[in-house]
Parts: sequence; structure tokens; C-alpha cells
Amino acid sequence: MEEMGAEKRRLVVIGGGIAGSMLAKSLQFHADVTFIDPKEYFEITWANLRTMVEPSFGERSVINHRDYFTNGCIVTSTAIGITETEVLTADDRSIPYDYLVIATGHSDPVPKTRMERLKEYQAENEKIKSAQYVLIVGGGPTGVELAGEISFDFPEKHVTLVHSGSRLLEFIGPKASAKTLQWLTSKRVEVKLEQRVDLNSITDSNGSKIYHTTAGESIKADCHFICTGKPLGSEWLKGTILKNNLDGQGRLMVDEYLRVKGRKNIFAIGDITDVPEIKQGYLAQKHALVAAENLKLLMAGGKERKMSTYKPGSSTAIVSLGRRDAVAQFPYTTLIGIFPGMIKSRDLFVGKTRKQRGLQPR
Repeated sequence: MEEMGAEKRRLVVIGGGIAGSMLAKSLQFHADVTFIDPKEYFEITWANLRTMVEPSFGERSVINHRDYFTNGCIVTSTAIGITETEVLTADDRSIPYDYLVIATGHSDPVPKTRMERLKEYQAENEKIKSAQYVLIVGGGPTGVELAGEISFDFPEKHVTLVHSGSRLLEFIGPKASAKTLQWLTSKRVEVKLEQRVDLNSITDSNGSKIYHTTAGESIKADCHFICTGKPLGSEWLKGTILKNNLDGQGRLMVDEYLRVKGRKNIFAIGDITDVPEIKQGYLAQKHALVAAENLKLLMAGGKERKMSTYKPGSSTAIVSLGRRDAVAQFPYTTLIGIFPGMIKSRDLFVGKTRKQRGLQPR
């Protein structure tokens, strides 16, 4: 327990995604928190694709930071530097810290305001509705889930998915990949593997676009969506005191307490870390909870040996396939269909995620 009247420690949280938002919310009454994010809202990212086919879904999944983070300072800017004592931002602020948490995840340029983001989804929806032929580039979870959403909501559309790899969903096992391919094919989604789309050689044909692949194939489409991986949000760290704490892939190296290795007062959580596990939202939230407990302990003067350790998550993954089905990889089995769909696909964990941030699920 903090003593009455004791001065709170200054905590700076950089990044307002899944991990950063959870940590800021958890510690807002335990520290003097400054929350830095270039956008004014938190987005439940795994609900993005549902919002593209049903824009009203975004009313629940795109949430202003101030709705759940009610007791602290929000700086709507980008962090561009770190010293031993301060964080520097693009709007020329120098923000002092006693403890720092970096949760910048992946680089994904999005609008500043919630309203602008919702308008983007409306525009994407109009693009899908007006198209007869849709091309999806990328066969990871984003591309697969988008194909599933479109084929379920708009079964009359002709959807083609092109993936450079030898199988879909390469981050999980081949059994789950094969079952996913079978499901998509059953929904009349045309899947082309081991090919890339040349977006610099699009031609027109009777009002439609013709896309060309590296295998010499031509694909007719009225619009396309890029669903390939996004770069890590760590490029800015290369000019800071943490430049030597990045591994060869640009991830921050952390210890078992989720502190940046060699640092006593700097933590990193979420996708930006080198924790050996599948990068998923529910694990990023677990990072946030472990780091929050450790920060509470340290800020109250507790012993380091009592800090909580983080154990990497198991190889569990659920990929939504439309509104009813999903493919799920558990440690000892792989399932596809309505049962895993009941776990994720109906609500995409949006209600649960809102409740975790103290908000009404609907």
C-alpha cells in the first residue's frame, strides 16, 4: 500500500495498442502516468476485418483512449527519442520518467481521430460492396480472415487470395493450414499459393483491373487489399539509448520480468519484444498484466526477487472464418468449424476486451 500523500512515480507508456492500453489502464491510479500515442483511440485490431464488412461493428471496437484511461495525461504524438531520464516526442515535448514502458508493436499508419478511422472503414465497406471481383494479397491471418468475412457476408463476390508461401497461415501448423485451405475453397474462394502480385503492372480491361502474378497468371479484380505483414514499430529506437537492445529482427530483448535486458526501469511488452511465442493480442495483454504487477512492486519499493516472471504462451491460435466458423490450433489438436467459431468468431472477443478496460461490453 502506498502511504497517504506519498508522491507517485512518473510512468511513461509509449504505444496505445493492445498491450500499451491495458498497462496504462491498469496503472493509472498507481502512478503519475503519461500515455503517448499518435492516435486518440485504442483499436481492437483483430476486429478490423469484421468492421470492413460491417462498419457499425467499429462503434464497439474503436475506443477513445479517454473512455478507459481517465486518470493521467494523454500525449497525442509520436515518440522519437529516449534518454536516461526523458522521452522526446515529435511535437517537441520532453517528458520525464522514473519508469518507462515501450509497447509500439507494429508500424501501422492510421488516422489520428476515432471518427476518421470509422470513416475509413465505411470507405472500405463501400469498396467491397461495389466490387464483383476482390483480390486479397497475403495468406496470413489477416488475409485469411478477410477472405472469410467477405465470403460469408457477400457470397456472391468472387474472391481470389494470392499468397507467396507454400501454405496458408505459416505461423501455425500444416494441419491447420490444410483445413483452412479446404474451408476457403468450399466457400468458392480461389487460393493461389507460391505467387506474388505485381502491383506495378495493373492493366485495365472493360472497366475491371487485371493483376499479374510472378507465375504469369492474370487475375481480374475490381479492388484489392494488401494483407501482408507490417514492420515492427522499432525503427525509431535505433537512434536512442536502446539501440543496442534490439536483436537482428528489430525486437527489443527482454528478461523474464519483461524488462529490457540490462535496464532496471524500462519494460517492453507486446509484439515489439523478442519473447519466443506467436505474436497474438491475448498474449500481449498477458504481457501488460505481468509488467503492471512488476511495476507496482518496484514503485512501492518492493524487492526485485519478488517480481513476477512471464512464461511464453503455448502454441494456441484461433483464426476466424466468417461469423460462425474458425480454425483453432491447440497444443494437442486442431479443430475447424462451429466449435472454435463459438469461442471467437461471433463477437471476436470484443465484449471481453471492452470489459477488461472497464467498459460496457456493448
